Amino acid sequence: MEDVLDSAVGAHFSGLRRDLRRLSSSSSLPSSPSSATCNGAADAPSGLASPAPRQPFVIGVCGGTASGKTTVCDMIIQQLHDHRVVLVNQDSFYRGLTEEESEHVEEYNFDHPDAFDTDQLLECMGKLKSGQSVNIPIYDFKNHRRCSESFRKVNVSDVIILEGILVFHDQRVRDLMDMKIFVDTDADIRLARRIRRDTVERGRDVLSVLEQYADVIIPRGGDNHVAIDLIAQHIRTKLGQHDLCKLYPNVCVVQTTFQIRGMHTLIRDRDITTPDFVFYSDRLIRLVVEHGLGNLPFTEKQVVTPTGSIYSGVDFCKKLCGVSIVRSGESMENALRACCKGIKIGKILIHRVGDNGQQLIYNKLPSDIAERHVLLMDPVLGTGNSANQAIQLLRSTGVPEDHIMFLNLISAPEGIHCVCKRFPDVKIVTSEIDAGLNQDYRVVPGLGEYGDRYFGTD
Repeated sequence: MEDVLDSAVGAHFSGLRRDLRRLSSSSSLPSSPSSATCNGAADAPSGLASPAPRQPFVIGVCGGTASGKTTVCDMIIQQLHDHRVVLVNQDSFYRGLTEEESEHVEEYNFDHPDAFDTDQLLECMGKLKSGQSVNIPIYDFKNHRRCSESFRKVNVSDVIILEGILVFHDQRVRDLMDMKIFVDTDADIRLARRIRRDTVERGRDVLSVLEQYADVIIPRGGDNHVAIDLIAQHIRTKLGQHDLCKLYPNVCVVQTTFQIRGMHTLIRDRDITTPDFVFYSDRLIRLVVEHGLGNLPFTEKQVVTPTGSIYSGVDFCKKLCGVSIVRSGESMENALRACCKGIKIGKILIHRVGDNGQQLIYNKLPSDIAERHVLLMDPVLGTGNSANQAIQLLRSTGVPEDHIMFLNLISAPEGIHCVCKRFPDVKIVTSEIDAGLNQDYRVVPGLGEYGDRYFGTD
């Protein structure tokens, strides 16, 4: 594991949390093989209302003077050549100096927040996020005034990079950002000062400072190619995933971290040993299970602590059961039992005939399953055919559709389309959405025959 994470040296992610409702769609939805619908094809949804205007993915890039911000931005733009990307510079929003300020320009602090017209910056960014083109002012650095008749037109885009030395200063500006990058130099001196101030003077811990200040810190600026490659790959993943998350609000992707990315790297490696595949798969499964449990209903509850105080908390949903799709789904049972003591678990066996056929062979379900929330488990969501067969069986036993949650490690877009079109109230929780299916209906890049690899029968 350490070898994988060491390959990311230079880029430090601190809590890559994303509000899925704010993340944008970037390009057309992944296409689906015409021969893989819910009844043998997983084509894209039809007959849907026109989607809301797509919001761009906003990246804030901050750092001190000469830290390499512009170089980092240019390199990210080059790597995201398959998306429309625009760069907005905070420097374009400098306020013009008054005559008095111009006379004493050597005393003027251009690095103070008041030097910028933040309200106009917010107005321009608001229009860009809502799908409107804007005119960005052009600043004359020689005369310290705006060029009154010149503007730079910025059109609608998939990704907006907002760059400047103080773009993280104003909370309103930070709230616009889906990712924050801090470009650092000289052994993190600038960041160290920020940490020292907030921990000593404001009583905060280091992690909270980093989480507010930046998602990613890039030492050595534009020279750190590893960090920039990882950032570009992360942005592409998020753009693709959240096309589907915006279209289907019942689809939930576990937040991405380098730990999760590292574990995916390991289990997808065809040369990994079976014990290591099992170990890291189990870790990922546990994260998916816990994330799924966090989306179940709860009730408020008060308890008395050992100090005699009252603690107001919540009580877990107790009417639960798990159902594994044999045999790969059985690999997820231990993680569920570890999280839910004494939980009942049922099984469904579906025989796949060719690419599109399926036949229900066996099922053993709790007698009171209709009264429970059901966690349906299968590590890979491919075409969606087996998942739909299992969900239909659960529905026939009286389980409400919105009481079913499908847990898996990786999903293909075709499978998500297939399940969500037929069962829009079933929640899907996954740790990663892959590119799609190949001609053999295998998920790519995928991880092969999961059951064989997990149980050592490949």
